[in-house]
Amino acid sequence: MGSSPSNSPSGEYLPLREASTPRPEILSPDGSFAPPVEPVRKPRPSWSYAPATYVLLGINCLVFLAMTVRGVNPMSPTTEQLMHWGADNAGNVLLGGEWWRIVTAMFVHVGILHLATNMWCLWNLGLLAEPLMGSAGVLAVYILTGAAGNLLSTLYNWLWPLHDSGAVYFPAGAGASGAVFGIAGALIILLKSHQLPVPPLELHKLRKSVIYFAAINLVIGFSISFGTRVIGSGLQIDNMAHLGGFTCGLLFAAPMVPRPGAPRDQFLFRLRIAVLIVVGILVLFGFYLAKLPG
Repeated sequence: MGSSPSNSPSGEYLPLREASTPRPEILSPDGSFAPPVEPVRKPRPSWSYAPATYVLLGINCLVFLAMTVRGVNPMSPTTEQLMHWGADNAGNVLLGGEWWRIVTAMFVHVGILHLATNMWCLWNLGLLAEPLMGSAGVLAVYILTGAAGNLLSTLYNWLWPLHDSGAVYFPAGAGASGAVFGIAGALIILLKSHQLPVPPLELHKLRKSVIYFAAINLVIGFSISFGTRVIGSGLQIDNMAHLGGFTCGLLFAAPMVPRPGAPRDQFLFRLRIAVLIVVGILVLFGFYLAKLPG
């Protein structure tokens, strides 16, 4: 996966070393022919292999830095502070028409620990996903699956709001975890391909580790939420955002094939199809949510 692709006559991607023309031998000073010298390639910086992943990491970190500079508590922001910076809330979205929160909420985090855990997962999964679906694919799956998670969270919180001393209120939702689960879902589909230049055993281990990551974190999230409801206080986990993002990630990757071993035109066509399908479903879901308050 680390070698640069080159188009072959059949339209498939081949490593440059297989597609390059033979280099002429070099005449040495003693009159004999020396073997050809391979050119020294300048090492590429690590970020250049997955620029979209690092861009997303940078945006999330810059938003959190801006929040901190403007006086937001870096350990435990208040609900008002989170809402000011774009967190999601069923009331604001469905009653106030602030649909932009569906996107902005995936770049806002509830404290530095929340940011660190999400960014660690995004970095690991993004570096694995970007060689398979390209930079555009990673950006698309992050935004679309994050939006899917926030839409499902909005629906759930509207139907089952929280109660405090007889008052009904909607919790604020924030974080990149829905999008992170979306990337995991897409990887589970893409890593099943036999076209990848990875030994089958290693590919199986990679895919199994992503499945374990998603399953364990979903179970932990629902367990914490159950305990919070039983006790009446505790940590609030937005499990619907996780579940919505994960399901959308599976759907997003279904029409796609990984880039290695597939013609570029075919890959880009399937990527566009995946984006159109998911956007269409999210728009329809959004119209359904818009009808709920009436």
